[in-house]
Amino acid sequence: MWFELGLASAKELEFELADEAFQRTAELSSGNISMLVLLGQQYHLLRRMDKARLCFEQAVATDPNSVHAQLSLADWYERERRLDDAWGCVEACVARHPSDPQVRCYQALLLQRRKQGAEAEKILRELVGNPAANLNVKYSCRHQLAVVLDEMGQHTEALRILAEAKAVLRQSANVANLEQTYDHADRRRRKLLAELSPEMIKRWRTEGGRVPKALNLVFLGGHPRSGTTLLEQILGAHPQIAAFDEPTAFSQEIVNKFAPFEGGPALTANVLNQMSSTQRDHFRERYLKNLGRENRSQSGDDVLLDKNPSHTASVHMWLRFFPEAKILIALRDPRDVIISCYFQNLMLNATNANFLSLERTVKHYADLMDAWLRLRELGGFDWLETRYEDLVANTAAEGQRVTEFLGLTWNPQQTEYHESARKQFVFAPNYVEVARPIYRRAVGRWHRYEEALAPLQQRLAPFCRAFGYE
Repeated sequence: MWFELGLASAKELEFELADEAFQRTAELSSGNISMLVLLGQQYHLLRRMDKARLCFEQAVATDPNSVHAQLSLADWYERERRLDDAWGCVEACVARHPSDPQVRCYQALLLQRRKQGAEAEKILRELVGNPAANLNVKYSCRHQLAVVLDEMGQHTEALRILAEAKAVLRQSANVANLEQTYDHADRRRRKLLAELSPEMIKRWRTEGGRVPKALNLVFLGGHPRSGTTLLEQILGAHPQIAAFDEPTAFSQEIVNKFAPFEGGPALTANVLNQMSSTQRDHFRERYLKNLGRENRSQSGDDVLLDKNPSHTASVHMWLRFFPEAKILIALRDPRDVIISCYFQNLMLNATNANFLSLERTVKHYADLMDAWLRLRELGGFDWLETRYEDLVANTAAEGQRVTEFLGLTWNPQQTEYHESARKQFVFAPNYVEVARPIYRRAVGRWHRYEEALAPLQQRLAPFCRAFGYE
């Protein structure tokens, strides 16, 4: 009951009450491993990181023999880049459960993180040949093996094993239904974007409301794997920028209320146009309150940077509710984006189902970037594009250009962004990479998979031209 109260309170943005309810849940669940792990996951969503870690540690203390508890804590430590602590959890698991496929699979992941690819490959190949493994392990070991082989330069086999992993993952859900849901939402969005006009966008900027328009709000988008996290970390190292790493505020308080994947009438340009200032103020206030769950100190002069690439398809919503916001779009060679997305290990949903094949990955890229190109064509708002390749080639020069777009001057500590990243919990899937100094090996990665991409080059060509890639 206390746990349910915590969930309901968080949904109503009563974060202090949620915190109290979850604290009471923890007190009553001192011997319940499953509840402690579940509670840790909820604290993670609330962005109460210390309390989340404590729940996982309490679960292990309750029963050190529990695979569920040990691997949950190991996974948390790995996300915090505390690899030695994560390895300690896994070693304890291996000692007690030497033949457990789940334990061995996670052991291989940590070996790969520790740059011991050959040892990881050996374990993963054994797991691939194990018919007794459950569906999750069958998928995870194949996906991880593909990542290891890619790092070792065995690109043809990496792609073959990755295709096997995707085939296993397809067995876990009705993928056809997920794709239909996604395609239906995309058609609705394209229809809405076609209804918009430059005059509408300009008028939105002139309409007032109770919530002041003096917010220094910036939306950072672009397709996933286009360098959004790198850019967010560089900008977030500025003392006057409060950078929010993939917060859920905009989707929970605005997108899901007006443009859900399923159910409800279609959102139209007319509906957006007729929205009253009272309505807009209500949702602006809820968004800001939701964003405030991170409970960080900031001054009224700070720039608020909301980085979430999935919201690039909803720039029109940003402009309706926050017409004063600046829009910053990260670009990267579309072919590199496709390969990087295809290699991601993501939870299966209506959006991520697109990444089960290269063809659907290209479709998702086209859908998202078509939305951006349409808004760019309409104009009437402040926007800037920045290229990943330029950022890694000359971080200070490109970083200064973007920082000045936000109305600030470049700060030297932004060059050492990775030092700050190491001290933070990064929510984005590429949390490992952003804690490293700038590297260029991801530029032109697609050439290693040029043969697989060949049938899709024509579909990507318009975007290569639009964004200045040869």
